[in-house]
Amino acid sequence: MPSMKAIKRRIASVDTTKKIMKAMDMVAAAKLQKAKTRLEGVRPFAAEARNILSAIDYEEARGNMFFKPRKVTHTAYVVITSDRGLCGSHNVNLTEKVLSHIGAAQNERIIAVGLKGHEYFSARGKNILRTYPDVSETVFYADAMRIADYMTSLFTSGEVDEVYAAYTQFESALTHVPRIVKILPLPLRLAAAPRADDMRYDPDVHSFLDHTIPMFLNAFVYAALIESSACEQAARMISMESAVDNASDIISKLTRTYNRRRQTAITQEISEIVSSANTMK
Repeated sequence: MPSMKAIKRRIASVDTTKKIMKAMDMVAAAKLQKAKTRLEGVRPFAAEARNILSAIDYEEARGNMFFKPRKVTHTAYVVITSDRGLCGSHNVNLTEKVLSHIGAAQNERIIAVGLKGHEYFSARGKNILRTYPDVSETVFYADAMRIADYMTSLFTSGEVDEVYAAYTQFESALTHVPRIVKILPLPLRLAAAPRADDMRYDPDVHSFLDHTIPMFLNAFVYAALIESSACEQAARMISMESAVDNASDIISKLTRTYNRRRQTAITQEISEIVSSANTMK
């Protein structure tokens, strides 16, 4: 049974941890607001890039390599996770979904965006082509361009035949949805937007696609990075709030235990004094 001194040390230790968790909660809340603001700006940009491709004359674009289906031999997964933990099940939900999507196949290629994804798939012996650390905390458009350029080079060189993007979609501070989206080859219908019959391409539709598709892929990856970043901060904020509440409960229980011990000790001392006084008489 721990002594009163040990209980006091335990209370002080938990209280220090509680203060750290509270500070991390406040930092995560501030980062979440920043990520939500960026997300509100990038979603229309990604949607407009998608709409541009939706209005293309697909009869002319059908032969483009980015739309042409292939016999699938190797598949690449761009998996966007965080670099740090303490964000609940944010990373586990996504990585387990990717692992389930891969199944028993041995032809997968992993592009890990974030150290947690790298650690997860490395521990399971998966083929990791490249890892991009230090992206989730401060997402820049240049990061999205580097990732999109690399996965495009894998596809155009024939090293992989299809590319999936795995990320967590932000719906609210409490709702985060893991998603796996096929991005290469592009589907012939990206959206339900009507085709503009008066569109003209100069010099031709294939030259237009050569410039438009990289822009679309950059926008898609950038939006996915921002979505995942917002989910990470929201998950970390919730985890820290839960940790603070648990620490408060522990401190409350320890304080009650300490008070009972102290009351027992005081009662025993009084009893000993009274007993000594009676003996003296």
